[in-house]
Amino acid sequence: MKQKSWHLNRRDLLRGGGIALGLPLLEQMAWAAGAADMELPKRLLVSYFAYGAYMPNGASGVPAGDHPHHEWSWWPCKDPGALTFNKSSAPFEPLREYVSYLRGLDHRGGWKMGGHSSGDVFATGADMTEHEKTNNISIDQVAANLHGHKTRYASLVLGTEGGTGSYGSSKTLSHRGPGRPIPSLHKPQEIFNRLFDPYAGKGVEQVRAGLKREASILDLMLENSRSFKNHLGHSDQAKVEEYLDSIRALEQRVERTSQWTHSPLPNVDTKGLNLEVSHKDPQEYIRCMYDLAFLAFQTDSTRFATLMLESEQSQDSEMWNYATYVLGYKGATHDIAHKRPAEYAGQWDRWRAEQHAYFLQRLRDATEGDGNMLDRTVVLWGSAHPHASHSTKNYPLQLAGGNRLGFRHGQLHAFEDDKKVPLANLFVSMLNAVDVPAEKFADSTGRIAECLG
Repeated sequence: MKQKSWHLNRRDLLRGGGIALGLPLLEQMAWAAGAADMELPKRLLVSYFAYGAYMPNGASGVPAGDHPHHEWSWWPCKDPGALTFNKSSAPFEPLREYVSYLRGLDHRGGWKMGGHSSGDVFATGADMTEHEKTNNISIDQVAANLHGHKTRYASLVLGTEGGTGSYGSSKTLSHRGPGRPIPSLHKPQEIFNRLFDPYAGKGVEQVRAGLKREASILDLMLENSRSFKNHLGHSDQAKVEEYLDSIRALEQRVERTSQWTHSPLPNVDTKGLNLEVSHKDPQEYIRCMYDLAFLAFQTDSTRFATLMLESEQSQDSEMWNYATYVLGYKGATHDIAHKRPAEYAGQWDRWRAEQHAYFLQRLRDATEGDGNMLDRTVVLWGSAHPHASHSTKNYPLQLAGGNRLGFRHGQLHAFEDDKKVPLANLFVSMLNAVDVPAEKFADSTGRIAECLG
């Protein structure tokens, strides 16, 4: 059959896909010039740990009865109010005025997904089992869409396994919108190079010339795609429109990257930063990932980031062995989350707490204006289910920082029974804190005022 002028050439689309894969490498290049003369940045990070947390005091982790609070419970204390710290949460005691715990929050959209699969919607609140066919936009991307142009990178998407994964086993927290997950970066050296050494030996003029060629190719792709769109059926037209949206987004990134080649790259001190670290040294690796997020914030290379510390389906990666490397546990990391043997149960959570506290302390110790970086960085850390039961309710959640953005800390808040509200309410409050005037996110019903000053 003779090919019509408007017939879709799959090889052309694959070439387009190649450009789509390459361009994000060029997007992330330099530091915003003159940042000292600008208003101090407002930042947001979401960090996720898999396989839940140890909550031995009651069903789904909600304390029950008059039993004393377990010294190794993930929750630092039993009753709502001023924080006291047990063995599991002790690493955060020096940060008491910067952390809050929120009990009873979750995403309704994850209730029917299963304990592990619900991790897919941790940062989106999407309801893929009822009303949405695919995952939706994540909180970091809502912020990046509005303020991402202020920095070299609109956002930074990190994950210890890399890529996107698949339905029920996501390897990333970030999503641009329906059906558009953003691959996470997981190799420290590559992340550093993309952030701080993006030209890879090329001169600026050579990079600009390459970007100009990319822009010309994208223009041709748009023109050719539009020419055959009207000859297709409704279903194919919808697919092509999605493709056109992707090309338009790439055009915007090329234009953005070209503009930022006129700004100098930051000088970054790599002392103590082991970019060749492997998963066989879990503490060094995870702290390196946190260090890269810190450096990206410190240089104002980006203001919005996600870090998926473990995926809920890590059996094909070294993450599966982390508990063995860290504690000498004879079994998979997934297993320790469910079996929780006495000699390892809380110690595993404490180890994870130590890594996150390390990141918060770095932000706390970094002077910024008349305060510190943590004052102007909102950090959500948690998981999508408690331990053992595979429950999808009552996520273990800690909120930190943002003290100069309206948040007030030092409390355990309980949103249970008649006080029950969606986790998405917290997302609205977080977005408002970084100057995103969101009134609604996913299934939100308002803001969470309890965490606000």
